[in-house]
Amino acid sequence: MDSWLKEFQEALQLADDIEAGVEERNKLPAHSSEGTRIVSASRRKLTRLNTKLDRLDSLLQNPPLRTSLNEKELYRRQDMLLSIRLKSKQMSVSLSSLQTANRANLLEGGITPVETNRTQGLENSGLISLQRQIMREQDEDLESLESTVLSTKHIALAVNEELDLHTRLLDDMDKDADVTNNRLKAAQKKLGFLNKNAGQGWSLVTMCILMVVIVVLVLILFKLL
Repeated sequence: MDSWLKEFQEALQLADDIEAGVEERNKLPAHSSEGTRIVSASRRKLTRLNTKLDRLDSLLQNPPLRTSLNEKELYRRQDMLLSIRLKSKQMSVSLSSLQTANRANLLEGGITPVETNRTQGLENSGLISLQRQIMREQDEDLESLESTVLSTKHIALAVNEELDLHTRLLDDMDKDADVTNNRLKAAQKKLGFLNKNAGQGWSLVTMCILMVVIVVLVLILFKLL
């Protein structure tokens, strides 16, 4: 038996193991932890099987092996690969259905979870890791939000202090304006009083001058007479 056939027998054994695992899982209760373990193990084996099939197909396309086989043997091996690939796809569908059922059982009430791009192809352990990662991302988002809120709070406090300062300055300006206004009124009253007194003073001076002029004229007239 050449190395290609030996590796094909290993792939065939993997396919048989996966098929047996699927059958065993179908016999177990829906909430069985053993069933979950079997599905996870079978999916790992399915990944190994697909890797082997890709390698076997590549070897058939490789010139050294291809030229060493006659046409009939080459077609026979290609048919063997095609047959096991079809079987692999069928088992993949079966395992996906079982995995979806396992995920539904993880939720209370058996509600089927909605698949996303991040959850597709993940096993239960992968889902738990993804959930933890999402929780870490949410914690980081909350920390970032808290930092933003604190920063906004500090800005608001600073603005409030600035507004208080401006309010106090405006109050002081109002008080100063009132004081200045009162001083202006007092000054106006003083000016009015001075103007009144000044007017009375000028009247007395004028009367004195007129009396002096009259006396002088009288004296001049007496001299002339």
